[in-house]
Amino acid sequence: MSNNFKKKIVIVDDHPIMRKGLAMTLDAEPGFEVIAQLDRAEELIQKLDQYNADLILVDVSLPGMSGLELVKHLVAQDEDVKILVISRHDESLYAERVIRAGAKGYVMKLEAGEVLLKAVKKVLHGGIYVSEEVSERLLMGMARGQKDVMESPIELLSDRELEVFELTGKGNSTREIAEKLHLSVKTVESYRARIKTKLNLENATELMVHAVKWVENEHSDSGV
Repeated sequence: MSNNFKKKIVIVDDHPIMRKGLAMTLDAEPGFEVIAQLDRAEELIQKLDQYNADLILVDVSLPGMSGLELVKHLVAQDEDVKILVISRHDESLYAERVIRAGAKGYVMKLEAGEVLLKAVKKVLHGGIYVSEEVSERLLMGMARGQKDVMESPIELLSDRELEVFELTGKGNSTREIAEKLHLSVKTVESYRARIKTKLNLENATELMVHAVKWVENEHSDSGV
């Protein structure tokens, strides 16, 4: 097939092995061409115009600007942009968030290559790809109000609060979180206060313990 008719795909993932694996899977499929592999959201933003990609694959957890924030940024620039989010995180936590942010699909990294290809094709054809379970949760949320389908207190956190919570669990200080998210220390402290209230935690120590345990569980569940 001529390169002129191949769908151009950009991958943004900071794990080199995962990034190369995704590229190999996609390049092996007739009609697809991975034109760039990046490890930071900021790099994509700088070079976005020169890529003119048909689809952007984005990992949720990126150094610097998160995948979720990248989705919001790209959609604000072009509401028709096709973004498929890939992540090691359990879909029950992030799938709904990324769809609400404007992404067109969500695939867990543990899924087989056939699932990735199915998701890519569906998004490229104008559809939205999530698992049947997530699709049902989204419909239930629309029908009954989002709070009724919340299963975990963590899901009560806003997108930004979840970022602060995860970075806390990875051992970052308030100042380090502020630098990574380009926020003031005071703003981060405000987010941490809201997280403690929502999760019914008494103090900073409880917040740290809770966040560390959550991050460890996320990593062990995903096999990463």
